[in-house]
Formats: sequence, structure tokens, C-alpha cells
Amino acid sequence: MDAAFTLIPATMATPILLVCDHASNAVPPAHGSLGLAAGLFDTHIAYDIGAAEVTHVLASDWGCAALLGSWSRLLIDLNRGADDPTLVMKISDGSLIPGNRHADAKEVASRIARFHAPYHAAISAELKRLKNPVIISIHSFTPAWKGKPRPWQLGVLYGRDDRLALPLMRVFEQAGFVVGDNEPYHGALEGDTLDTHGTKLSHANVLVEIRQDLVADAAMARGFAARLKPLLDAALADMAQSAHSQKSSG
Repeated sequence: MDAAFTLIPATMATPILLVCDHASNAVPPAHGSLGLAAGLFDTHIAYDIGAAEVTHVLASDWGCAALLGSWSRLLIDLNRGADDPTLVMKISDGSLIPGNRHADAKEVASRIARFHAPYHAAISAELKRLKNPVIISIHSFTPAWKGKPRPWQLGVLYGRDDRLALPLMRVFEQAGFVVGDNEPYHGALEGDTLDTHGTKLSHANVLVEIRQDLVADAAMARGFAARLKPLLDAALADMAQSAHSQKSSG
């Protein structure tokens, strides 16, 4: 059985859990290339470029656990609810995905059981061992979309829970970054990873989107992760201080 995820075990006592839904551009051998040209697997339609490397660096620096999806989003999108119609895409950014063309309900259910459900079960298991967990999800986005440049260097995505998102946006902006407030995507997606494991369970959470030209290769991604770490630390400290103040005043 092909492993659905990679777990980086925690080495220190920390409430942080890192998740990287779109870490990989690989496809299990049984699914071949999904009928796609090899070059497409080096592009954003297959995975979030640089996100896995950033996640590895942060997990090492924090000593926290991290879960990274093992397979391409073209096989199944781990950042979608199991009933989401975009779970198994038949077209992505103009590219038809022949291996998904005939993916009927039975095939989708098989992929959920083999890849989607184990990943989300692992997230649940990690959260159960943490006290007051904080979930940080790492993604990346293209510098332009449909020919239009995206100005943001970092995007901070969140739904109803902005406990970490608001201080994080402030810290990023103070550091000189152009920051998107729920840009280039909105974080309130029903059934996605953070909605399921964070917001609905009242665990603090945030999704960090990094523009891919800033993490285009492994060395750049590692360097950018090193820049992010103290900023994330500052935002986490601000969130904790705010929670303490509210508790004291309450």
C-alpha cells in the first residue's frame, strides 16, 4: 500500500502542528502519469512549489510534528472535503487530466479510502496528543494568474478564526512584505483541512501562502523559511498574549 502521507515526528514539546497538503508532485505507480506529459508535474498544477521544503525547515526549527501529503493534488486534493466536487479534478488550469476523465464515484471513493482518509486521520491523531494545538498550513501560489500579476508576496488565509491570522498579517507587513488578507484565495472553504481540523474544533489555525518565485528552488525555500520562522514566532507570541489578556480581563 502506498503511504498517503509523510509524518515528521515532534522532537520537542510544542503545540504547533504543521500541515502541507500539496507537498508532492508524485503519483503512485498504479496510476502512471495520469496521462499527462512529464513536464506538467514540475508546474503548480501538480503541487505547491517550495511548500514541502519550507515545512521541513520549520518543523526542524520548532521540533514540531508535520504532516505532508505524499501524492500530487492531481490524484486527489487533500485540502478538500471528501464530498467536494473538486476533490478529483478532470481539468486544471487548462490541462485535461486523462487519468481522471473516467473517475466515477467508485474510483473517487477508492482514492479517498487510500489517500485522503488516512491523511486526515493522521492529522486528527496528532492533534489529540497536543494541548491547545495551533495548526499552520503551508502552501504556495503562482506569481501570475491568467496573465495578471499577483502583487502579494505572502497570503494569510483564515475563516471564522482570526486569532493567529491578524497578528501574523501585522508582523509580515512590519517586516516589509506585501501581504494578502485572504488573498489570492479565501480561507473560508467549508470542509477544507483547516476548517475541518481547526475552526470546527476551536483550534487556532492559519494558512500561509507563499508566492512561488520566492521559493522556486530548495535553497530559496530554505532561506525563506528561515525568514518566516521569527515572524511566525512573533505572531504566535502576540496571539498568546492577547488570549492571556482576554482571560485576565474576563
